[in-house]
Amino acid sequence: MKHDVFISFRGTDTRYSFTSHLYDALQRKQIDAYIDDKLDGGEKIEPAILEGIEESFISVVIFSENYADSTFCLRELSKILECMETKQQMVLPVFYRLDPCQVQNLTGSYGDALCKHEKDCGSKEVESWRHALKEIANLKHY
Repeated sequence: MKHDVFISFRGTDTRYSFTSHLYDALQRKQIDAYIDDKLDGGEKIEPAILEGIEESFISVVIFSENYADSTFCLRELSKILECMETKQQMVLPVFYRLDPCQVQNLTGSYGDALCKHEKDCGSKEVESWRHALKEIANLKHY
């Protein structure tokens, strides 16, 4: 494994707060964390990010209010679930200022975002995102 930890997060929600503090704390403990340091990229997920997910021992998913608004985040999440299932990658969900039930039940901003994405992206991809959200949100979390 190339990285100890991959951090998935919605930049506009947590980049300069929780996520940057987590990243700095991991670095101080000499834990190699992969973080996308570009400001919320476009809709296409870069191969380097997919590789970062695949090459990490653990993925930390920081669910926040607007995480599901980003197709980029949802595509990362699908890849994380795939690695959890095929490579036994450990996944740790963190709920940042968010009730876990909102993600587990796909309500509130999560339900709204998925409805919007269904119009833009199609039902097959959105169904895979629903599955990934539910699976990961129901893991032991913090």
